[in-house]
This record gives sequence, C-alpha cells and structure tokens, in this order.
Amino acid sequence: MQQTLTIGVQESGTVQWEIQTIKALGLDTKHGLDLQIRPLADSRAGQIALQAGAVDVILSDFVWVSIQRRQGNAVTMVPHSLAVGGLMLAPDSGIASVGDLKGKTIAVAGGPVDKSWVVLQAYYNKLTGATLTDDVTAKYGAPPLVNELLSTGGVQAGLNFWHWNARSKAAGLTELISVADMLRGLGVAEQPPLLGWTFTDATAQAKPSAITAFLDASFDAKTLLLSDDAVWDNLRTLMGATDDQALFTHFRDDYRTGIVTHYNPDQMDAAAQAFALMAKFGGSDLVGDAETLAPGTFWRGYSK
Repeated sequence: MQQTLTIGVQESGTVQWEIQTIKALGLDTKHGLDLQIRPLADSRAGQIALQAGAVDVILSDFVWVSIQRRQGNAVTMVPHSLAVGGLMLAPDSGIASVGDLKGKTIAVAGGPVDKSWVVLQAYYNKLTGATLTDDVTAKYGAPPLVNELLSTGGVQAGLNFWHWNARSKAAGLTELISVADMLRGLGVAEQPPLLGWTFTDATAQAKPSAITAFLDASFDAKTLLLSDDAVWDNLRTLMGATDDQALFTHFRDDYRTGIVTHYNPDQMDAAAQAFALMAKFGGSDLVGDAETLAPGTFWRGYSK
C-alpha cells in the first residue's frame, strides 16, 4: 500500500527540477510513495506551512533548522543541496582578487545578514585583517537587480545565488570566487549542505517509512541528474532555457556541483564549522543566540 507525503515546494525554485524528475520517472511510485506537491510562494511561506502542519516536508537551510530547535520547535533535516553562490565581476571591474574589493561597490542578493555575504566578510577579514563593510559600499537587492547592476556597470561586483550567477556566466561575466571556495579558505574543508529536506520530529516519528521512501526517491533522482544528460532534456522548459543552450549548460553543470551524493548524520562537521563562522561574523541577527549548531539539526533516522 502506498504511503502519502505532502511536500511544500517553492514554485520558482530549482528544487522543482528534482521533483519533476521524481514524478516523470515514477521514482515516488517505485518506493511505494504517493507524493503530493503543494506549491509555495517563497521560503517563508514554506516555514509557516510546515509549522502549521499543512505540509509534511519543505526545503529549508540548516541555520533556520538549528534556530528553531534552540527555540523549542523540533524540526530536523536531511541534506538536499550543497549549491551556493559566488562573487561575480562586472566587465572592467578592475578586481583581480578579493583583496581588491576595497573602495568598490558590491551588489548583494538579500540583506545585511545574507549567509553568503557573511561568509565573504569572514573571508575578506582573513585575507586583509580589515572589515569588509567598512571598506566597500554594499547595495542590497533582489537577485534580478544584482544581475542588472552587474551587467550595466552599476556595481563592480555582485554576490548572488548560484542560479542567478549561471545567468551572468551565460551572458559572459566571470565568477571571481565561489562561496564554497571561500569556506575552504576559512578552514571548512568539506562543503556544507546549505539546504535540506526539513520536517518536524513529530512527522519523523509518525511517518518514518514515508520520509525514508521520499529520501530514497530524492537520492535516486540526484544520481540520475548527476550522471544522465538525457534526463535534463525533459527539464529545459521548466528551467526556462528551451532556446538558450549556453544558459541550459550553465544551469545543468552548476546544479550538478551542488548535488548531495551521500549522507551520514555523524559526519556533519562542515555544517557545524560553517555555523560557527556565521555566528562570529553574522551575530544573533543571523543565527540567533547560540554560537553552535543545535543537536538534532540533522536527522539521525536516515543515512545514504
């Protein structure tokens, strides 16, 4: 008998590519799962839906999960994606290294406590000993605005999410450094999983086999997306790259670099290290009152 699980998925998110693969290839049915999809407007809507019990699973980040656990809201997660953004350069930026950012104007997707922005601040501090926010002018905005400012020369550099950076790369701009490389430079040797399939402890206890079936289907889809080019052809329309081969290729290849291939809840040191960095440079506005990752942030009921 099939088990039912409701997944809340952001309508415009790249997570749709995996969900579409699961559905198109019947990977949910293969694992005895009746997978129901509920569209969400944005990540905040997902968090509200999860806490209200309107969905069983959402995609969220490990910092939010840790904060919730510290506040007594028992949610947990299994990694979904390692994908992070990076620092893109405008044409004729005059920037050859992160140390050249002093005196420049940077467009930042999100606000002052965006996680990638905090990592860049930590990396700049390690390289120069200086404070990035004192040395540059930051313009905060939505991802499309960041790309527009980059392309028109309104800023010298832009820090954006990976899929928006893929658009910039397809337009001929270059990435100076990825957030993953910044983290490695800060001593986080393994790339931490930014996003994960997130659910409450109560759902994990009530529907452990359904959660496991979904995670198995998710990892099956990841394996195919990583290794099988043909699977991607069915996603062109969803990706918005039907007639743009360069954009399609950048989307596919950059997505693949973020695919999680294994999971061991006892080997999440990279996430703990990244959290500690964000606590140091982002403070309570980013991570709450705790300086360390909350126990139970990553679900111990599954491994791959």
